[in-house]
Amino acid sequence: MSGGEVAGILVAVFWAILVSFLAVVLVRLAQTLRATTKLVADVTEQAVPLLADASATVRSAQTQLDKVDAIASDVQEVTSNASALSTTVASTFGGPLVKVAAFGYGVRQALGRRTAPEPEPERARGRGSARRTVIVGRTVPSARGRRSERRNARGQKD
Repeated sequence: MSGGEVAGILVAVFWAILVSFLAVVLVRLAQTLRATTKLVADVTEQAVPLLADASATVRSAQTQLDKVDAIASDVQEVTSNASALSTTVASTFGGPLVKVAAFGYGVRQALGRRTAPEPEPERARGRGSARRTVIVGRTVPSARGRRSERRNARGQKD
């Protein structure tokens, strides 16, 4: 055997190993492609019903939102009607009720003054001179303050 023959045999052996390796790789690639094809088919079979269910859910949600929108508009209308009604009632009955309450208060105050004894002035009680109160650098008799309080209770100005 010469060197050329040995080299030819080595090349043939390496070529056979390379072809065997490529054959194994191609077989594995074919198996992977078959598995991928099956997986895509399964996903498609499951995705179509899921998409149909999702579409039905979205339609149902849209229907419910339309109903909620109608209810909200009805509530807004009822709220505006209630506001208008309360304004009408307040303007119709508010003024007369305030007047009746003020009249009742005035009658009670008048009856209360008749039955309650009037307090004696400080001078008549033996204290001598009227007490003075200092307000912001001025001296004001305290009796003057009581008189203005009585006038204010009766509704008169100072």
